[in-house]
Amino acid sequence: MSDSPRTPDTPDTADTAQKVYDFAAIGVGPFNLGLAALSDPVAELDGLFLDQKPEFDWHSGMMLEDAELQTPFMSDLVTLADPTSPFSFLNFLKENGRLYPFYIRERFYPLRAEFNDYCRWVSRGVGDNVRFGRRVESVEFDDGRALYTVRSTETATGRTHTDLARRLVLGTGTPPYVPPACRDLPGDAVHSSGYLYAKQDLQKKDSITVVGSGQSAAEIFYDLLQEADTHGYRLNWVTRSPRFFPLEYTKLTLEMTSPEYADHFYSLPEHKREELVASQKNLYKGIDSDVIDAIYDLLYQKSRVAAPRVRLMTNTEVTGVDHDEQAYRLELRNSDQERDFALQTEGLVLATGYRYQVPDFLEPIADRLAWDGPGRFAVRRDYRVDLAAHEGGPSAEGAGDGGAGAVYVQNAELHTHGFVSPDLGMGAYRNSCILRGMLGREPYTVERSIAFQEFGAPGSSGAGTWEGEDLTPLPADDAPLEASNR
Repeated sequence: MSDSPRTPDTPDTADTAQKVYDFAAIGVGPFNLGLAALSDPVAELDGLFLDQKPEFDWHSGMMLEDAELQTPFMSDLVTLADPTSPFSFLNFLKENGRLYPFYIRERFYPLRAEFNDYCRWVSRGVGDNVRFGRRVESVEFDDGRALYTVRSTETATGRTHTDLARRLVLGTGTPPYVPPACRDLPGDAVHSSGYLYAKQDLQKKDSITVVGSGQSAAEIFYDLLQEADTHGYRLNWVTRSPRFFPLEYTKLTLEMTSPEYADHFYSLPEHKREELVASQKNLYKGIDSDVIDAIYDLLYQKSRVAAPRVRLMTNTEVTGVDHDEQAYRLELRNSDQERDFALQTEGLVLATGYRYQVPDFLEPIADRLAWDGPGRFAVRRDYRVDLAAHEGGPSAEGAGDGGAGAVYVQNAELHTHGFVSPDLGMGAYRNSCILRGMLGREPYTVERSIAFQEFGAPGSSGAGTWEGEDLTPLPADDAPLEASNR
C-alpha cells in the first residue's frame, strides 16, 4: 500500500449517478488486452480494464534481444478473431515502418521484445478505459442491484476508486512459481522472471546454476554460455526432466490447439484431465529446437579450444538448498540412480515456471464462485466460473443473455480446458467466446470445427459429426463438471 495521503473513494465519473460498466476486466496482460481490442468496436459493450503496473509490461525480465515468441505472428491479440482489426500485429508493423523489414526477414515468429512493443501500442490505442497503475483491493457484489463493486488504489498517489460493473473478467495472470525446496532463500537467488535485472551481478560470480527445464531455462543458459569465457564463471544447468525436451510443433499436434480438442478435454473426467496435463508438458513447456541446437553448436565451438566449464544434469531434482555468506549448496537427487549428491554455486537462477493463484481480492465473493475439490476454479466450457452459470450446466454456447453477474477467467483453466489455456494462439478464440457470452450473439465468428482428426469416440465431444460413416456411436452418460461452493 502506498504511503501517500489517501483521499475518499472516488467514483470514476463526473456525473452524480455513478457509471456502470458492462464488465470490469482485472489484470491487463495479452489476454485481457486482446479483449479490450476486440470489444473496442462493439457498441453494446463498455468495459473497464485495470492493472496495477504503471504500463503494459510482459515478462520484461526475459526480454533477451534475440528471443522469439514460440507462436506465429497471427497469434496476436486479434487476428484469429478479426483479421481486419486495426489492432493487428501487421498493422502495428505498418504504422511503425517495419512491415517490409519483417516481410524480408521471413520469420513467422516475432521477437518477444517486438511483441511487447506491439502490446504497448495496442494499450495506447484502445482508449482511456484501460487504466494502469490501479491495484484492485477487493471485489464485492451488490445483490440488490446485481452489480460488482470493484475497489482499487492508484499505486502512485494512494487515491482510491470505486467502480461498478455487471460482469467480471479475471486476467491476473500466473505469478512466478518457486518449488518448496527453494522458497524463502537468503542471498540473491533470482527467478527467471527477473533474470535481466540480475544478469550483471550474476556474471561477477565464480559459478552460476540454472534450475529448470523449459524455454526460459534454455534461453538463460544460452545467454550466459555466450559470455562464460569472457567473465570466467562455471555454468551449470540442472533439470529434473529425463532429457531436454523440444517443444513438439508438428502440424497434427498443433491441431490440438483447436475448439474440438478443448471440447474433448473438457468432457473427460477430472482424473483423466490431470493425467493428460502431466503428460503433455512438452506440448507447451518444451524448448524450441533451434535453441537446443544453438546451445549444442556453441558448446561444440567452445570445446575446440578447451573443454567448456559447464555441467548439464538431467534427471536431477533439487531436494534442498543451504546458503552461507558466499554460495548456495544445492542438495540434488538423480531419479534414475536414486542417488543424492550436492553442488556448490554462487549464483542461482530458478527458471521454475509460473502457476495460477486465486487473487485475494476475490475473497468477498468467494461464495458466488464455483470451485472444484482441490480448491481451483470450476471453469465452465464457456470460461465462466460464477456459481449461477453452473446451475445451468456446462454450456459451450454461453448463457445467451450475457449473464448478469457472470465471472469469466483468462488462463486459469489449464485443469479444465487443457494445455491450450496459456497459448497466445487461443486468446482470440477465448475472447470471442467471452464476448458471445456477454452479448448473446457472435460479434466474431467462433470456430467450432477446424481439425482433420477426431479426438474422441463417435458421438462424443470433439469427435466430429460422423455422418455417413461406418462407425456407430453407442450411448454414453454425460459427465458434467462437478462444481461446489467453497
